[in-house]
Amino acid sequence: MTQYQRIEFATFLLRVTLGIMYLSHSLVLKLATYGLAGTAGFFESVGLPGWLAYVTFVAEAVGGVLLVAGVKTRWVVLALMPALLGAIIWVHGLNGWVFTAPNGGWEYPAFLIVVSIVQFLLGDGAYALLPSRISGGNSAAGAPATKPVRGPVAEPAR
Repeated sequence: MTQYQRIEFATFLLRVTLGIMYLSHSLVLKLATYGLAGTAGFFESVGLPGWLAYVTFVAEAVGGVLLVAGVKTRWVVLALMPALLGAIIWVHGLNGWVFTAPNGGWEYPAFLIVVSIVQFLLGDGAYALLPSRISGGNSAAGAPATKPVRGPVAEPAR
């Protein structure tokens, strides 16, 4: 396996793991543990509108599926980051750093923001169904952020 292939595969693993995290956070925490009505009540208790809980649930669930599938990865992680910032600002920010603090600290959402930024910078990785496209202002504008890898490939020419 070439260095390029290792990077593409590592980016794929990061994308799938991040997608599973979003999907499970939505389904396990918001739906199965607290229920959507309970989640809406919690949002209201911290000063947010209750309807935002439903929007957040759908965004995390759909975003998680899109990440696992490799659909427009860069844009999906950008779209999901405001929820993480909101979690820090409205829920965890005053609880301290450690996530085991009462009501959870802000270390986990902050870590996920950094991971999302790394995913944005790396792109889709291997096995992406619908890779992101970026504009680089050159002849490669609109080219996939990373080439989809479906098997052995040569390292790109330098």
